[in-house]
Amino acid sequence: MENMFSRTASYYDKLYAGKDYVGEVARLIAILGIQPDEKQLTLLDVACGTGRHIQHLCKHFDVEGLDICPELLDIARARNTDLAFHLGDMTRFELGKQFDIVTCLFSSIGYVRTLDRLGAAMCSMAKHLKPGGVLVVEPWFTPETWHADTVHSLYVDEAELKVARISTSLVKDKMSVFDLHHLIGTTSGTEQLVEHHELGLFEVDEMTSAIERAGLRAEYDPGGLTGRGLYLGSRSE
Repeated sequence: MENMFSRTASYYDKLYAGKDYVGEVARLIAILGIQPDEKQLTLLDVACGTGRHIQHLCKHFDVEGLDICPELLDIARARNTDLAFHLGDMTRFELGKQFDIVTCLFSSIGYVRTLDRLGAAMCSMAKHLKPGGVLVVEPWFTPETWHADTVHSLYVDEAELKVARISTSLVKDKMSVFDLHHLIGTTSGTEQLVEHHELGLFEVDEMTSAIERAGLRAEYDPGGLTGRGLYLGSRSE
């Protein structure tokens, strides 16, 4: 089954070239209060995408990644050739092992869309935590912070690659809805692609409740890594 990112995976890192992965990993380590380079700590990055966070996390942790999109995973594996990656759905994966830290970054949790699937994802991630482990989830927008009826654009301008991505933000049934229209030009020709995205708009208390129902102690940091906030779920020893 084709994933929404399947056809644009090869352009993904170009579109997000300005994202500060190094700074985000540094802030994550500071928030967790962990001494850098404690390589004995294990970490699973859920919805790892092309492995850009993992590229920097692996300098400090023993890291594995999981994603639902095979094309993104192929890029992640090529970038991090000595690490393990798994194809799986964050709402129902089973790796048969546990980790000191489980992360779900870049607002990927929004793709669960519904409260039931949010709960399932939190439970799946929580059961992969060792006793004393920590779950880290970077949220998507809340209903209050999502601005509907706004237009967004993103561009790639290289000698042999031009990409223009345009979208309009909408809201429907407590979900953010938008179509990402891509106009892509390469030396081989020009094509147009459209990705349809639906992400759940969850309240802070809905997120913390889902974490607590998964058996973890929930904390919320309103600043987080990028200004969207950050949820921590701690498993008892």
